[in-house]
Amino acid sequence: MNPLICARCGEHTDHPRVEPGPVLRCARCGHREPFARLPLYCVTGPSGTGKSTVARLLLPLLADRFVVLEQDLLWTAGLRDSGTEHPLFRSTWLRTAAMVHQNGRPVVLCGTVVPPELEPLPERVLFSEIRYLSLMAEPEVLAERLRARPKWREWDEPRIAEMLEYAAWVRDTAHEMHPPVDLLDTTTAAVEDTAAAVAAWVLDHAGR
Repeated sequence: MNPLICARCGEHTDHPRVEPGPVLRCARCGHREPFARLPLYCVTGPSGTGKSTVARLLLPLLADRFVVLEQDLLWTAGLRDSGTEHPLFRSTWLRTAAMVHQNGRPVVLCGTVVPPELEPLPERVLFSEIRYLSLMAEPEVLAERLRARPKWREWDEPRIAEMLEYAAWVRDTAHEMHPPVDLLDTTTAAVEDTAAAVAAWVLDHAGR
């Protein structure tokens, strides 16, 4: 079920309307359809903090209740839209997660993103809330992790410096964002411990 297409008249919209119930309401014909408006959990952070590795370990920890997905899967071709906030890429992921939610399981989305990139999008109404947990690491450790990556990933020194600036910005402003971004330091933690902490964070918020 595509939440952007009316089941009665077939009208497509890029600005879905969700009303109490919750239900999707077609702006053209007024058709109302039950809709699973679930929370979305974003496991984010600068490159090199361990998101992809943690995502793999989250599967056995959360797969009985959640669907774990990694953003980079769709970082291809036309979805690499211009602009620093990549709105087409972000919208595509929100639409995908909202459709997965119709199966009754919330999505845990792993990949670099911050609230200003998701909260203003029209697809935001498809979720009851979005929670953000950013993995972090000390600058020197983060830099070494990025230098150790395969050459095809193209982590040269200017790009590493840019990522370190981004990491510092996230650390300094996480509490000011709307909603606030929780932080989890991975500098010295074993990856299994980080995955367990992330799973605990998801389960804690899901239980509230």
